[in-house]
Amino acid sequence: MNDVVGVTTTVDAEEAAARLAGEAVAARLAACAQVEGPITSVYWWAGAVEESREWRVVFKTTAAMAGELTAFIVARHSYDTPEVLVTPVAGGHGPYLEWIAAETATRGSPRDTPAD
Repeated sequence: MNDVVGVTTTVDAEEAAARLAGEAVAARLAACAQVEGPITSVYWWAGAVEESREWRVVFKTTAAMAGELTAFIVARHSYDTPEVLVTPVAGGHGPYLEWIAAETATRGSPRDTPAD
C-alpha cells in the first residue's frame, strides 16, 4: 500500500527554506525536500488582504512521519500560523515511492538518492 505524502509549507526567505529543508532531511523526517520560489502569496491576515513574497518547501515523506514532520516545521517556523499541508500521493513510480518509505523508516546512514 502507498502511504507517501507531500508536506508543504511556505517561508519568507530562501535561506530559511533551504535550512528547513536540510534539517528535516538530515533528521530523516523526509526523504527529500524541494524549495521553489519566489512565489507571490495573497491572503487574509489581521482583517486585511496581504501580499508577500515567499518560498515553498515540499517534503516527500510517509503518512506515518507526517505528524512528526509537521511538529518539526511548526517548532522552527517564524510565522504565527504557518501553512503546513499534508497531501496524499495517489500513485507514482514504484521504486521512488519505496525509496521515500525506506529513507524515512531508517534513521541510520543515508542511502543513495535518486534524482528528483
